Amino acid sequence: MQRKVIMKVKTIMEENLKLYMCNTTFNSSCKIADLGCSSGPNTLLSILNILNIIHNIGFKLSNETPVIQIYLNDLFGNDFNTIFKLLPDFYKIIEQERGDNIRECFINATPGNFYGRIFPKNYINFFHSSYCLHWLSQVSFSKLNLFFMTDGNLPSH
Repeated sequence: MQRKVIMKVKTIMEENLKLYMCNTTFNSSCKIADLGCSSGPNTLLSILNILNIIHNIGFKLSNETPVIQIYLNDLFGNDFNTIFKLLPDFYKIIEQERGDNIRECFINATPGNFYGRIFPKNYINFFHSSYCLHWLSQVSFSKLNLFFMTDGNLPSH
């Protein structure tokens, strides 16, 4: 089910990343956080989609693809070692699909819950979350200014 949802929102994510990249100047890197990444077979699927979208948008805009820094976030008990063991095959997929230099993509783990600060202010360029927001227990949605991407509410700059 997660895989189906990840693939279903790919178009929406692509539209939002394109808007963002058209209106943003990257110094040297693009920092992306995947909140609630988990450690199952779909963990890197969202990241692969994001990387492919950024790569394709960069070529369409005749821009160089920025260095990508991915921050996988989940609770301290998450099995990040399982994810790291998948990275060699993940990098091979990237190379086979695009011929990309994998040295331009850095994947890190950032354990902790997002009720407190897990990144410096204004540090992350793009946040992604597929399946963790339904677990929120400490913050009332009515007190947050949340933005959910759907076909009808794409951001404009």
